[in-house]
Amino acid sequence: MVDSIRTFTGISFTPLSPNKEDINITDIAHALSLMTRANGHFPHFYSVAQHCIACCNEALARNYSKRIALACLLHDAGEAYMSDVTRPLKKHLDFYTQAEDKLLEAIYTTFLEEPLTEEERELVKLIDDTMLYYEFLHFMQCKLFECTDELFSKPNFKFVEFSLVEDKFKKIFKELKNNEEELELEITL
Repeated sequence: MVDSIRTFTGISFTPLSPNKEDINITDIAHALSLMTRANGHFPHFYSVAQHCIACCNEALARNYSKRIALACLLHDAGEAYMSDVTRPLKKHLDFYTQAEDKLLEAIYTTFLEEPLTEEERELVKLIDDTMLYYEFLHFMQCKLFECTDELFSKPNFKFVEFSLVEDKFKKIFKELKNNEEELELEITL
């Protein structure tokens, strides 16, 4: 059995030993647009890509740097190559967590040129956790944990066609990477 996966663009990718040249934004956007949040337990399909776009929008709404916004867009990009495991289980899977961290570090250094600082990581985690809280509040009317942060943005929790989410993800990535002045904040589809 091989230790690699075949990506959407046809790349043979080894998640446990990522080659930075094989990390592809098209693969990431495509896979994340087809992956569901909450392990499929929300009332309707809401993709990981939509979550990442919402996190990115939140970073921009808080006037964080474009680097932080891009990190928020990419914070779940490893799931495109490894899938996801729910938080209650993941915290017991040291090998998985280490592999996921290594892969995400490769993704960040590929697209951000240098690793995130500890302060930058904390900002991304804060936004990710805040968005998780509001997603569960919206979809499940459930408070997963105490959250004192309010949203600065207005996330779109509606179902959006996969291809539209994929295209939006790539568009935002391109705008952030090219450091374009005018960014479209909200996912308007």
